[in-house]
Amino acid sequence: MNRRTFIQNSAFTFGALTLAKQYNLTSLFEDPWKIKMLSEEIGIFTEKGGTIAFMLTKKGIVVVDAEFPEQSKHLIDELKKRSDKPFELLINTHHHGDHTAGNISFKGLVPHVLAHANSLTNQKNVAVANKSEDKQLYPDQTYTDTWSQKVAKEKISLYYYGAAHTNGDSFVHFEKDNIVHAGDLVFNRRHPYVDRSAGASIKSWIEVLDKGIKKFDSNTKFVFGHSGPGYEVDGTADDLKKFGDYLGSVLKFVDGEIKAGKTKEEILKAKIIPGGEEWKTDGIERPLTAAYEELTAK
Repeated sequence: MNRRTFIQNSAFTFGALTLAKQYNLTSLFEDPWKIKMLSEEIGIFTEKGGTIAFMLTKKGIVVVDAEFPEQSKHLIDELKKRSDKPFELLINTHHHGDHTAGNISFKGLVPHVLAHANSLTNQKNVAVANKSEDKQLYPDQTYTDTWSQKVAKEKISLYYYGAAHTNGDSFVHFEKDNIVHAGDLVFNRRHPYVDRSAGASIKSWIEVLDKGIKKFDSNTKFVFGHSGPGYEVDGTADDLKKFGDYLGSVLKFVDGEIKAGKTKEEILKAKIIPGGEEWKTDGIERPLTAAYEELTAK
């Protein structure tokens, strides 16, 4: 190697290392969360846990779900940069900790927390069992079938259509912008958790999704609780239909295996659910177990 080539190669290597160091240093200071605006006022926040939606209005801020305490503090700090208005309302789509543990960060900031009545019951039961009652901010407002309220120019409506992921899941509809937070009623190409201890039912879940599809329209934007790698946490009614079809495939597959004489342990060895090939993440045992228990329950 001649002297000129050596100098050129050395300079290139040094430059590459410098860029790499700069990139690594920069990445240390990048926000661990992501915000995506779906309309002028409504956006979604993702970091760790179930997807959060928020609405910024001239009257105040509305938040749907709260992830965990650290993440909800990140959200609050970010929203305070974007708005000087007070927090008006915190809504929980259901009780699970990756959606409600962060409620506590809103204590003293928001006047009301809203959820389905069963969601409140479930949250209290879990907190008592885990001895974490001091870490909770419970809903102080509940509903059973429907709930509506205007905030500035937006009308927010909640709908409960029956047992699904739990027995307390809500669709949260921002009517003017036609955006619905579906919470964990939709796992977009990710195998779902089916919380039978909180009244979940796969059969009823399919019916709940069908009712949601009929209630909203083809222009509705949906926010999902979770998604698989390469898929978004927002989408369309088509994603609701595909998830409903997937749940139907889970029940059909497990029912066929039971009738074929397979044991629960043998059924849980499945790697792919026929008809649900797009769902490739880990955790396939969760819906398979729930389907087996639901189909064999007396």
